[in-house]
Amino acid sequence: MSDDTGLRDEAERHLRALAGDQARLRDDQWAAISALVAGRSRALVVQRTGWGKSAVYFVASALLRARGAGPTVIVSPLLALMRNQIEAAERAGIHARTINSANTQDWEQVYAEVAAGAADVLLVSPERLNNPSFRDQVLPKLSAAAGLLVIDEAHCISDWGHDFRPDYRRIRTLLDSLPPGVPVLATTATANARVTRDVADQLGAQTLVLRGPLDRESLRLAVVSLPTAQHRLGWLAARLPELPGSGIIYTLTVAAAYETAAFLRDQGIEALGYSGKGEMNERTSAEQALLANQVKAVVATSALGMGFDKPDLGFVVHLGAPQSPVAYYQQIGRAGRAVESAEVILLPGHEDRDIWAYFASLAFPPERQVRAALAVLAEAGRPLSTAALETRVDLSRGRLEQMLKVLDVDGAVRRVSGGWEATGQPWAYDADRYERVAAERAREQQAMLDYQTTPGCRMEYLRRELDDPGAAPCGRCDNCTGRHWPADVPETGSSAARERLLRPGVEVEPRRMWPTGMTQVKGKIPDSLLAAQGRALGRLTDIGWGTTLRGLLGGDDEPVPAQIVDAVIKVLAAWDWADRPAAVVTMPSMTRPVLIGSLGERIAAVGRLPYLGALRYRGDGPGPRRHNSAQRLSSLWEAFEVPDGIGQVPGPVLLVDDRIESGWTMTVAAKLIREAGAPAVLPFALAVTTG
Repeated sequence: MSDDTGLRDEAERHLRALAGDQARLRDDQWAAISALVAGRSRALVVQRTGWGKSAVYFVASALLRARGAGPTVIVSPLLALMRNQIEAAERAGIHARTINSANTQDWEQVYAEVAAGAADVLLVSPERLNNPSFRDQVLPKLSAAAGLLVIDEAHCISDWGHDFRPDYRRIRTLLDSLPPGVPVLATTATANARVTRDVADQLGAQTLVLRGPLDRESLRLAVVSLPTAQHRLGWLAARLPELPGSGIIYTLTVAAAYETAAFLRDQGIEALGYSGKGEMNERTSAEQALLANQVKAVVATSALGMGFDKPDLGFVVHLGAPQSPVAYYQQIGRAGRAVESAEVILLPGHEDRDIWAYFASLAFPPERQVRAALAVLAEAGRPLSTAALETRVDLSRGRLEQMLKVLDVDGAVRRVSGGWEATGQPWAYDADRYERVAAERAREQQAMLDYQTTPGCRMEYLRRELDDPGAAPCGRCDNCTGRHWPADVPETGSSAARERLLRPGVEVEPRRMWPTGMTQVKGKIPDSLLAAQGRALGRLTDIGWGTTLRGLLGGDDEPVPAQIVDAVIKVLAAWDWADRPAAVVTMPSMTRPVLIGSLGERIAAVGRLPYLGALRYRGDGPGPRRHNSAQRLSSLWEAFEVPDGIGQVPGPVLLVDDRIESGWTMTVAAKLIREAGAPAVLPFALAVTTG
């Protein structure tokens, strides 16, 4: 028996332990395993979801460990993926451990097991790679001892990919630190030709690329175009019982996920909401309920995505279209892994483009803002926390953190204990690349719109977007078969959806702490200056009121429409305030004074309350829009004066604005009104931008 045959037989035995007695290695699985174990080389595996990419690295890990190699290090993006992979590894007799934000109490024990050689596999998140203590104290030892490095969901490395994550770029440094002869495996299901080349280039010139056909023979793709959000929800309630098994309904926003799940429960359908903002125990519980078929559907954002493994998932429905065909392919790949047929249905919405535009606004900042941040760090002469830095750089916390991660990998800054510091190394702003990436994002969005209207095969369309050379008509989708889902919606379902979506009222929690780094104030906001819990008519991201509110706030400045007034009165009537308002005050506005003023007057008239007018701007007002809490608050601190008569108001003041974004405008205004003598301030706005 040749060494090659013996190695394959051994690999087959490990595969059967992992996946069952009937499992056999695919040719490309064996090619990758052989390259890693016998050749100690680097490989990139681009294969469809459900193909068995995780089997490659678990079998390779077992073989390498049997030959005296150190533990396998798997860089994995999501906790759900980590949990599934640890369970899979244990079935094959591979002892896997993880380091993540949810198990901090176990870290010391995990480190000890790795050092003692008791752990075969260590899963870490990409964010962990740049944690200062992990990077400086743990990672060098881990790199020196690793027997195999695995980069799961490797498309995240490339800024051309649909799900680029700056933390993944830290892997470049990890690759450079590996001793010679340590094999590396990168895997993904969602990489077109450009992303594949980019990832392979980062792995090295001799990387073996194994790319297979991306057809999923179990998937039945369809698009159902419906005119409104209420029709889409009504359609869901009517058709969901017809779909096989249990599945996932994807939404574009957090608000839509929980709102849709609540509506389905109202209609007698077991459904749970899921998002990255949910508590860990709630997310785990929802995953387990879906795995056990205890619910018909989990309604989720993309947080329930890469790595969630339910082989018998019967359907995936999208309530709103993702930004690209590649992202769409990645999400529908959750379905139909171990069943003959699974339904994949897209219900696009008119509001999808607005949501895409919002995400596009979070792109890499312009050069002047990047240079400003570098200058602040250079001048500080000491590490600055993100909170301290945002008081001097006009970027939101999220964008600032993303920018710093990119600069860290580029060598311009370094994350250290206590925050970030400038390295002093030269850095060039690659404007051409950022513009090309933005153009690619715009092209992908148009491609997603074209997918919805294509008369051809939908699976072929997606495969061509992923540059699959074997793309051909599937013979299964609605266009291939001519069998389209009915677009009719029962009146009862449509009416129930309309009632749910247009149910006005969103609670708005007040700010309770001043932002870190402020010079004017620090710590907790005193109760004597605090705003009460507020209300808004709806969220701009709602699938119900959102469309109406976006149109109203994006249009001309005109008196508030009667339809809006009626809905506002319903919100105010349902507000369980401790004391009824005694007066109405509005916020000043340079863009919508007529809208806000007329809203305040109408509320006062209906409630038979005195309208005290609007707060006044001091000088030129708050100046340009600011993008983070500290900058926003600084610009607002001296921006307003309260109208006369507030000190004589015998009860709470209802403070009215068009929208609440950061919440600091209402916080500062409430402070001033309470300092003037009002016993309480009740914030109200037409819209909030959260969710």
